[in-house]
Amino acid sequence: MFRCFFPDEYLDSAYVIDYDRLYQEGYRGLLFDIDNTLVPHGAPADDRAIALFRHLKELGFQCCFLSNNQIERVSSFNSAIGAKFIENAHKPAIGNYRKAMELLGTDTGNTIFIGDQLFTDVWGAKRAGIRNILVKPINPKEEIQIVLKRYLEKIVLYFYKKEEGIS
Repeated sequence: MFRCFFPDEYLDSAYVIDYDRLYQEGYRGLLFDIDNTLVPHGAPADDRAIALFRHLKELGFQCCFLSNNQIERVSSFNSAIGAKFIENAHKPAIGNYRKAMELLGTDTGNTIFIGDQLFTDVWGAKRAGIRNILVKPINPKEEIQIVLKRYLEKIVLYFYKKEEGIS
């Protein structure tokens, strides 16, 4: 029943992903959510985010931010990073996942989406046929509509962890 929302992988943080291994496995495109995936909601790119994207570029990854936020938020975050981005992405609609892959010159076989929300990030990526990694939110302080979705996410993650044998 909940399987359509199950992530392909569930990790503590976008900063613990083994990007070197992913590159060796043939992945070339990385799509990222921003808020609570890379920085707390509304925060600018910090040193850790800047260093991560510097490393990803050195590895050879093409990166794109796919955010439901407006252009002001996404472009201000991206000013320190210099990646491609799509704002107001309407996740979980799949059109902008496909558009992001076009921007990067990648496809569903060599692209991964990294985000912190099941019902937007993961579900949209799954519907678009993209491997996805769910990460735990960086900061528990969130907008009310996200707080309400987190309660439902806890139910889905309970069944995901049970099926995967994760305690």
